[in-house]
Amino acid sequence: MTDNNRTTERHRTLKGGKIVFNDNKSTLDCTIRNMSDTGCLLKVASVIGVPDRFRLMMGDGQRLECKIIWKRENEIGVEYI
Repeated sequence: MTDNNRTTERHRTLKGGKIVFNDNKSTLDCTIRNMSDTGCLLKVASVIGVPDRFRLMMGDGQRLECKIIWKRENEIGVEYI
């Protein structure tokens, strides 16, 4: 097991992304700060209004279904589902 109870190694990154929800009618910009095979850390302006489950759209077109594991003022830890 890796640090902080993670089962997979995370890799630092700095990628732009969008949190997509409400049947693709709502989006929020985010920055992907690190990624692993099972989840990632997102930086957002605010966690207010971010639903527990959403689709993460990355600049390269990759789409990942996510659920929130934890959140702080402007950070969200997600697990891929």
